[in-house]
Amino acid sequence: MSANPTTMQRHDRGGAPRLRPEVADLRDRPTADVVIIGAGINGIATFRDLALQGVDVVLVERDDFVSGASSASSHMIHGGIRYLENGEFRLVRESVQERNALIRIAPHYVKPLETTVPIFSTFSGIVSAPLRFLTHRQGKPTERGAALIKAGLTIYDAFSRDGGAVPRHRFHGRTRSLAELPALNPEVKYTATYFDASMHDPERLALDVLFDGLVTGPHARAANHLEAVGLDADGVRVRDGITGEEFAIAADVVVNASGPWTDLTNAQLGRASRFMGGTKGSHIVLEHPELLAATAGREIFFEHEDGRIVLIYPLKDRVMVGTTDLDHDMREPAVCTDDEVDYFLELIAHVFPAISVERSQIVYRFSGVRPLPRHDDTQPGFVSRDYRIERADVAERPGTTLLSLVGGKWTTFRALAEHLSDEVLGLLGRERVRSTRGLAVGGGAGYPATDDARRVWIVSHGDEVGNARAEALLERYGTRAADLLGEVEGAEDLALEHHAGYTRGEIQWLVRNERVVHLLDLVQRRTSIAFTGTLTAPLLDELADLVAAELGWDDARRAAEVAEARRVLAERHGVALAQLEIPVG
Repeated sequence: MSANPTTMQRHDRGGAPRLRPEVADLRDRPTADVVIIGAGINGIATFRDLALQGVDVVLVERDDFVSGASSASSHMIHGGIRYLENGEFRLVRESVQERNALIRIAPHYVKPLETTVPIFSTFSGIVSAPLRFLTHRQGKPTERGAALIKAGLTIYDAFSRDGGAVPRHRFHGRTRSLAELPALNPEVKYTATYFDASMHDPERLALDVLFDGLVTGPHARAANHLEAVGLDADGVRVRDGITGEEFAIAADVVVNASGPWTDLTNAQLGRASRFMGGTKGSHIVLEHPELLAATAGREIFFEHEDGRIVLIYPLKDRVMVGTTDLDHDMREPAVCTDDEVDYFLELIAHVFPAISVERSQIVYRFSGVRPLPRHDDTQPGFVSRDYRIERADVAERPGTTLLSLVGGKWTTFRALAEHLSDEVLGLLGRERVRSTRGLAVGGGAGYPATDDARRVWIVSHGDEVGNARAEALLERYGTRAADLLGEVEGAEDLALEHHAGYTRGEIQWLVRNERVVHLLDLVQRRTSIAFTGTLTAPLLDELADLVAAELGWDDARRAAEVAEARRVLAERHGVALAQLEIPVG
């Protein structure tokens, strides 16, 4: 795959920012068949699907690509075994099939994930769960016992028979369970182990989907930091987040794919709606070698006696712990609270009682809101995870239709996009010309599927940089790493002074080729530097210098970007300013 169109966010001599090329193109050619508002994974996937059909499609996002709900996920591609209890068999079947497919078409980012459930009772939930299924009454949440989990996993395995990509589940008693996971609570009665899939870099996977759409041709255009602020006779009014310039983009179909913000977006478009009722889910990331070793490379998925869920997930040499399921007001930022941290620490202590976990070992916190439908009195854990499309005509612009996406989750993004795109194609009077089923995503195209093929790829691309470096880049970008290697890697490419995992040329390539607009775009979404807790004050300054040189920032803009990055990381992600001052070593 060739590199995607670049963004060069240059400044005039006086320091005032100029309109970015991708935004200027939209202003100068302000018409399209479709405008999609919201560049989370579902908006991006719909953009890719429509672009592959040759549709003139525009994607706009008020913040960065994949900066909302899609960046706050549990990093899993899963079938949703818990949805069986709600009777959502269609969703579970689709989710399992899409999980298996993603392991094949995005093997660089989606891999089988062994998951173990510690079980502390035999028959708990055996009455309440079927009653919930049959009567749709919520009842009091209870821990699910071995009998119920065994039944659920048997059904779950059945959905994997068609093109199954993961092994079937297994059940063990206390002795075998503690032999495999010695640090588990010794009161455990059973463990159930099954496979779902991990998604170790959700932001990068979404960017690959985006670039797949962009490289189809000039009919596919996208801009981040470009907010939809109205909808009138001229089309969708957008405002550039850098220059403040406003203009309208005319389209026959407008798709609101802004996730949990769907109602707020509709309000800005002058179409009040009450579709959404998203719930907040938070996570913490721990640097804790003992806890990491205790997981034995598995996700530990535990349900407490009150029905609450915790997952303990080894990821990038760290341990991620989540998640909560709390009602949330979308007018307020989602932040992981101290109460949620207490909840995580208490449940870790229940699963691994001999392992001490301190707040000081948290290197990153994050929180997001699931794009769930409005649920009124339904408890958050019982709200449907399925999706639907709401349709409305635009009176001010006859012939234009507004579609609002309600719901959706990471696992089903491809199938959802196909469904939504078919709806759009019907409105446009066009036929589908290409399916995305089985179509490789980004750096998953040609990804070496065997150890031998991997060695061949590494050796053939490691002449200039060494095999270890080529392997690291293959892991980070899939086969898109070849573009980077061909453009910037070589003897003159120096490692960052304050981070051995990245080089200066690599950072410059990301800024040039991946639509970086703000320093945080790079720190949080183009790299995993913030997530892994490896960001320091000197590293932030070094990255700011590289971005400033690439994008032509003056000193004032550079200083403002550093200050904003520090503020957001401290207020929303628990990365305190004092922590940023810790030197590398």
